[in-house]
Amino acid sequence: MGKNLAAYSQLIKTEAKNLGFMFCGIAKAGFLEEEAPRLEAWLKQNMHGEMQYMENHFDKRLDPRLLVDGAKSVISLALNYYTDVQQADSLAPKISKYAYGADYHFVIKDKLKQLLNFIHENIGEVNGRAFVDSAPVLDKAWAKKAGLGWIGKNANLINKQSGSFFFLAELIVDLELEYDIAPTADHCGTCTRCMDACPTEAIVGPYLVDGSRCISYLTIELKNEIPAEFKGKTADWMFGCDVCQDVCPWNKFSVLHNEPAFAPHPDLLGISKKDWEEITEETFRKVFKGSAVKRTKFSGLKRNIDFALK
Repeated sequence: MGKNLAAYSQLIKTEAKNLGFMFCGIAKAGFLEEEAPRLEAWLKQNMHGEMQYMENHFDKRLDPRLLVDGAKSVISLALNYYTDVQQADSLAPKISKYAYGADYHFVIKDKLKQLLNFIHENIGEVNGRAFVDSAPVLDKAWAKKAGLGWIGKNANLINKQSGSFFFLAELIVDLELEYDIAPTADHCGTCTRCMDACPTEAIVGPYLVDGSRCISYLTIELKNEIPAEFKGKTADWMFGCDVCQDVCPWNKFSVLHNEPAFAPHPDLLGISKKDWEEITEETFRKVFKGSAVKRTKFSGLKRNIDFALK
């Protein structure tokens, strides 16, 4: 393998676009110095709630070289999922846009495998691993380092041209590349729309989210009963929540995704409030086959619906 770093980087970015990724940026693998004290403080304040896995592999979260031997580069990728289609019944309990179609973990994993194969075929023997939101990798920190955007007051990565309705993923490889060394400046300014709009006041300060109060956490991660203090405050969300993104001014630049796998199940958007209240396990299995919503299981979704509507 020659040392034509710029050419390799361009090759990878072009193929990432061909595979449907909206953005691709590359950062040098190393210890995330800024994030270390922040993550430690967040965990100490129990803002991760029952997400015990956040406490595990603390060192690996901060240094990708502990995840991939000899790691030299973190390739950060963003896949758009924005859609303007909505559930037909405005009184029905709501599902986050990202979960309308197929489970993004599988869709993105497949694209990352293709990208890694492309690297093998066109650059050479490269050792690497693909990560989609399910391993100890700080996606947003790496995406920021790779110049994909800035981390907003709602703790989401925001891009000036396209807002924030996209998934983040990484390929960590032992290949030296040309790095995107200009992290994006913060463009939140004095805006506090996300903080003001959060139904459960989970954004406890600028750039600080108490995960244990977040509706996405309460409806997906939390396995026990939803605490009574949130009664009437989940804004009828039954899986995830889009409020802090919906109100973000940068999302007026969101463009519609063109990923066929993210098209909603034909029945999903038409289900009425009454039908959600009476949903059966059979309907759940049919509508959410291959969907991220399966993570809650039928009993979890039923709990969320009852909590939101009763």
